[in-house]
Amino acid sequence: MDRFRATYLLLIGVLLSAPVIAQNSAQYSDQATDDLPAAPSAVVQKKQAPPREAAPAIPPQQQPAPAQNPQSEPQPESSAPVPPASSEDPVAARNNADSGGVPKTSGDEAFRTTVNEVPVVFTVTDKHNHYVRDLNKSDFKVIDDGRPVIQIRSFRRETELPLRVGLLIDSSASVRGRFKFEQEAAIEFMNQTIRPRFDEAFVLGFDSSLEVTQEFTGDTERLSKGIRSLRPGNSTRLYDAIYYACRERLLDRAETRSVRKAIVLITDGEDNSSRSTREEAIDMALRANVIVYTISTNFPGYAESGKYDKILQRIADATGGRWFEPFQVTDVANAFAQIQADLRSQYALAYHPEDFKHDGRYRTIEILAEHKGLKVHSRHGYYAPTD
Repeated sequence: MDRFRATYLLLIGVLLSAPVIAQNSAQYSDQATDDLPAAPSAVVQKKQAPPREAAPAIPPQQQPAPAQNPQSEPQPESSAPVPPASSEDPVAARNNADSGGVPKTSGDEAFRTTVNEVPVVFTVTDKHNHYVRDLNKSDFKVIDDGRPVIQIRSFRRETELPLRVGLLIDSSASVRGRFKFEQEAAIEFMNQTIRPRFDEAFVLGFDSSLEVTQEFTGDTERLSKGIRSLRPGNSTRLYDAIYYACRERLLDRAETRSVRKAIVLITDGEDNSSRSTREEAIDMALRANVIVYTISTNFPGYAESGKYDKILQRIADATGGRWFEPFQVTDVANAFAQIQADLRSQYALAYHPEDFKHDGRYRTIEILAEHKGLKVHSRHGYYAPTD
């Protein structure tokens, strides 16, 4: 009887503890499932799932974009345009650096100069003053600062390079009587010389002040209006006009290819109010590599014409240009025609002096034609660079 009662009580205790044990077992099973997944695929699924759900919520600007920082790391090839700064060929970069940072076009491949080379533009005439246009490099000899140049590195005929022309017209009281005709002759010169979309010119009138009536343009109609808008004034600032035109309009003007720079100066040669001297004006023209053509308005009978004409001749000779002395008003048009022919009949060469130094010193140039009876018209010297 006692044994039966003990067995009965044991059964009741087992039945009462079963739910508790089951609950604890379930809780332990859930905890074990979280900490110890049943298979490796469960780890992958649990770790990849959050990014897939969160990806749409990321703002576009926070996504890494190669275009935002193209230089941070190499990027895969694509069809998108590449910025010039990062795609420039190293050889081209060095060539552009040698030319002062101005990029070169295919038309310049035959004639490149560096800071250690001296470029010279010149014309050649025969004993009858006719242009000679068919000479070669071997037909010339160059003397730099008294020493023969061993090698001419570049040579070509300059008949088609773009022109950059400054037309400087004396509008002082001393030219009042012939001013109208000079204006019309200058307009005709521009119409015959300036090729639209290729050549460019500007117009500057000078008396007691300097007035640019037309900036650089290839539009001959606008140039004509600029010339016609000039009116005769008072005193003359001839040297200031040359200095200003070379420094402010021609010296550092950015160009994408080689050009020929020239000034056509119409004046009687008198200067009575400039701050610059004649030699300072010439020096600035040489630094800007500008050829100056001078047309004298001193006709026979003017007492001091000889003195002023020598000034104009000095300016033209020093810069490689030519001086014209019309005998009458109608000859001014002929002088313009000769300047036009001169600009279309030039040669260009470049050489490296043996003892070349960047000391800023003035050095002389002499170009000699090997054939007798030929005369070379070029500038007489240049200033060595200082950088």
